[in-house]
Amino acid sequence: MSASRPGIWTEAEDIQQLLRPVDGLDIDANIIATYYIEVPTADPVKWAESFALEQTTGTWARSHAETREIRELSGGKVVNLFKVPGLENAYFMQIAFPTRNIPTNMGSLLSFVAGNVTLFRSETQGIAVKLIDLIFPKSWIKDFKGPKFGIEGIRKYLNVMERPILNNMIKPCTGHSLDVHVELFKEAAYGGCDHIKDDELLTDPSYNPFFDRLSKCMEIVDKKYQETGEKTLYTINVTDRADKVMEKAEKAVQAGANAIMLDSTLCLGVLRALAEDPSIKVPILYHPEFLGNLTKDEKGGIYYPLYLKLARMCGADILLVPDYRGKFTGFDRMMCLQSLSACVAPLQHIKKAFLLPGGGVHPGMVPALIATYGRDFIIGAGGGVHGHPMGSRAGARAFRQAIDAVMKGILLEEAAKEHEELRVALETWGYPKTEEEFAKVYTFKR
Repeated sequence: MSASRPGIWTEAEDIQQLLRPVDGLDIDANIIATYYIEVPTADPVKWAESFALEQTTGTWARSHAETREIRELSGGKVVNLFKVPGLENAYFMQIAFPTRNIPTNMGSLLSFVAGNVTLFRSETQGIAVKLIDLIFPKSWIKDFKGPKFGIEGIRKYLNVMERPILNNMIKPCTGHSLDVHVELFKEAAYGGCDHIKDDELLTDPSYNPFFDRLSKCMEIVDKKYQETGEKTLYTINVTDRADKVMEKAEKAVQAGANAIMLDSTLCLGVLRALAEDPSIKVPILYHPEFLGNLTKDEKGGIYYPLYLKLARMCGADILLVPDYRGKFTGFDRMMCLQSLSACVAPLQHIKKAFLLPGGGVHPGMVPALIATYGRDFIIGAGGGVHGHPMGSRAGARAFRQAIDAVMKGILLEEAAKEHEELRVALETWGYPKTEEEFAKVYTFKR
């Protein structure tokens, strides 16, 4: 602030304070946030400046206490503003947020980078703000421990080192009795599923109690291992009131649970607390059923792959994405590939997490899934197992037959000649090879 004119800032001083190229910043002292924005204004730079200040030191009117020193140390800096070619009033904007402002927890982080500014979204005014990515300095991310197991740990536990892991979600999602759940679990396990999870809708209903379900399913896990030598992860859903989740998860592990699941209706802070608790010595699956409220708006909220990156930092070993060829709309190939990257790309000291694509997956999709995601992922199969005309065990077997065929370079049509379960699955749901063929399977999407 000018000593001769207290409280008065010139535009030139504003520019010097607020527009700071990355090269002029202490990279280790700032988190760089990237946004897609639409702002119908003749001065997008000024709008970006107000955005940076709104989330740090400023407000709609200049505060006398907002000195040059405070703004320099704690104010947000606009480090890049790129016009999106071909789109009117559209820009990619990067803001540097000083880490001195932000404690190393997700609640504080999201308040800064995706807090009040999300209220700027206005279709009537033509304003859009979507958080796309965050780049963290080592000094800030070092407090996050990430997954305890990750891809390598889960593969080692299951002793499945080369092929994709086969997951099953018990269907129906909820409403079924304990006895039905246990029978469905048994059929999926003995059919060859490596990993079986509760549906996100199933928590602790009176007709299918949590600890009874855990006990009976883990008996099957143990018996299957004794008989076949194949291990099975059972991801039981510990979602509850936030103040009860930790105790419930600890008791579940003490009772023999070898994996747990948390719904995203509970925040990233709860996930991190579970993952960093030394008594929780099992993999954690974080389910995205609530993330549509945060991510599905194309011009608002948070980009889905970024949220997976944050969940990985907080300790999720397994993260889900709706495969773009399945039953959910709004996901495309690029978003699915970026979701994979969020799970497996180098992230300083954080281990790689497993991505689980699901949502309408059947055996005929296995070649396409492996072609997209490689081998280090988990195939998420619900109705494709429990909707098989020959039963759930046959549904699981059909998936394993499809996986084995692809890994050996055998066409599914050829493998189906030797395996009745796979043949029936292909006759039921087809063997889609094009986007148009996939669309015909899921007519209810349109």
